[in-house]
Amino acid sequence: MDKPICWFELPVSDMARAVRFYETVFGVTLRRDECGGHPMAIFPYAEPQPSGALVQMPQLAPRDNGTLVYLNGGEDLNLALQRVRAAGGEVAMEKTLIADDVGYMALFIDSEGNRVGLYSKH
Repeated sequence: MDKPICWFELPVSDMARAVRFYETVFGVTLRRDECGGHPMAIFPYAEPQPSGALVQMPQLAPRDNGTLVYLNGGEDLNLALQRVRAAGGEVAMEKTLIADDVGYMALFIDSEGNRVGLYSKH
């Protein structure tokens, strides 16, 4: 197994609110879709890269203490964290150095209550 991550899903309660939040924070357009009758909004990707989606399902609930997914925070995590605040999210951990040769991380709580990580080399 050379690439352990192939897909992720972030549960949401309010799809429209969650889509606005993530499109604002990352400056992307999420593709609306559905799977098994459940609304989804898929993050952009290019094959064969992995991706993921926001998903609204009654059996999934947003949470701030479950599995932690780290998304690409771009060149400067401080800019992404500013957009998190502006979009109505909460910064749970400011930009923090992991190690000089590894990069930086940060954590935020999204519009739905999910705890999500950010990663950047710089």
